[in-house]
Amino acid sequence: MIVSTKYRGSKEYLQVYRELLNAARYRGTITYQDIATIMALPPNGKLMGKKIGHLLGEISEDETTRGRPMLSALAVGTNGKPGAGLFVLAQVLGKLNDNSKQGKLRFWETERRKLYATWSTLAKAPRA
Repeated sequence: MIVSTKYRGSKEYLQVYRELLNAARYRGTITYQDIATIMALPPNGKLMGKKIGHLLGEISEDETTRGRPMLSALAVGTNGKPGAGLFVLAQVLGKLNDNSKQGKLRFWETERRKLYATWSTLAKAPRA
């Protein structure tokens, strides 16, 4: 285990996990501010970033262990982009090899596509 357990099995873990799955199912994203609200944290600041980053790290490590894409790729800031923590964890987990700006962007886009393919309700709909 790379990310120490702080939230695994908690109400916050399950609620954020559910919202990330909903974002994946509907091909969307969720903001860090929305996650802060779920976790009853202030909408910004270092404390918020640290706690959310830890929780997202636990979720993504657990998903990677299960052979699935990193759900934290769907968590974004108000600018619509993920934070640096996504790429740091992706490197540690062996999922990101190209640490250039373009490499990170490609990884993020690819991971989102994999998430949408894995969880999208549209992908699971029966064909007419």
